Amino acid sequence: MMLDKRLFLILVPVLIVGLNCSGPQESKFASIPFPKDNPITDEKIAFGKKLFFDKRLSAGNQISCAACHLPEKAFTDGLPKSIGVNGRTAMRNAPSILNSAYFSRYMYDGEVRTLEEQVLVPLQDHQEMASSMKEILKKLSHDKAYQKLAKSIFNRELDAYVITRAISTYERSLTSRNSRFDQYRSGKKGSLNANEIAGWKLFSEKLYCIQCHSGPDFTNYSVVSNGLYSDYGFDQGRYRINGVEQEKGTFKVPSLRNSTLTAPYMHDGSMKTLREVIRHYAKGGNHFSNKSPIIKSFLITELEINQLESFLRSLTDTSYLN
Repeated sequence: MMLDKRLFLILVPVLIVGLNCSGPQESKFASIPFPKDNPITDEKIAFGKKLFFDKRLSAGNQISCAACHLPEKAFTDGLPKSIGVNGRTAMRNAPSILNSAYFSRYMYDGEVRTLEEQVLVPLQDHQEMASSMKEILKKLSHDKAYQKLAKSIFNRELDAYVITRAISTYERSLTSRNSRFDQYRSGKKGSLNANEIAGWKLFSEKLYCIQCHSGPDFTNYSVVSNGLYSDYGFDQGRYRINGVEQEKGTFKVPSLRNSTLTAPYMHDGSMKTLREVIRHYAKGGNHFSNKSPIIKSFLITELEINQLESFLRSLTDTSYLN
C-alpha cells in the first residue's frame, strides 16, 4: 500500500472530525484505545467486518479488504506483494493489521496517523482496490441493510464517515496479545521451553533487538533504514512523502508478533524465511548512506539462530480467529 503527499492531502478533509483518543467507555473494550468520535461497540464491529469482506468496495467488485488481509495468515496474504484488481501488483508487502489499535502510525511510510485515514488508502490506490468513495457509495446506497445499520449505529446516512469508522472499528477489535511468550511474561510456568527462553535472552540482551522491536507489539514505530539494499530503486520509502534526502530507503519498523504467519518479510516481501532475516542483520545489512547506526554486524552460531527462531515462534497467537 502506498501514500504520496498529494493523496494524503486529498484524503484528510474527508476525515476532519475529532480523532483524539479517549479513555475506555466500555469495560469490555477497556484495553483498546479508540478516538472520542468512534467508540467501540459490538454492532459497529460487526458492521465493519461486513464491509471489510465486501468486494463491492473495489473496482469491478473484484476484491475485498480481506483479499490482502487473510485472517489465517495474521491478516497478511503470504505474497511478496499483494495482487489488486485486474491482477495488478501492489507496491509493497501487505502488513498485518492485528493490534493496529495500539499503533501510533500506519503504512510503511509512517505518514498516516489514524486507522480512519488508513482505511481510505487501499480503497483508492490504483494498484490495489482502485475505487473511490463516490463509486463505493453509489453501489452501497441501494443496500437497505447497510443503510439501516448506518442509521441505527451512527444516526446518519451511509457515507464516507460511516464506512471509515465502521471498518476501523473492526480493525481495532483484532487483537493478538496472548501468545505463549505473553503467558511466560505474566508468570505462567512451562509457557516456554529452554530454547525459546535462550532465544529471548539473545533477542533482548545480547543482540539488543529491542532497540527497534520493543514494547508489547515489538515495534517502536520509528521509520528507519535497515540497509536492505544499497540502491532502493523505485521505492525510496518515506522519501516519497516529503522528498527529504535523509529519509530515502526508510520504512516503518514492523511488529514481530505472529511473524511465523506473515512471511515473506520486508516491505517488498524479498525475504522468504526468518533465517534470511536474521542473517541479513548478522551481516550488518548492506552499505547505504541512510542506514540506521543501530544496524551493525554480529557473530551468531547456528544454535543461536535456531534459538532466535524458536523465540519468534513463541510470539504466535491465533486466538483472534475465535
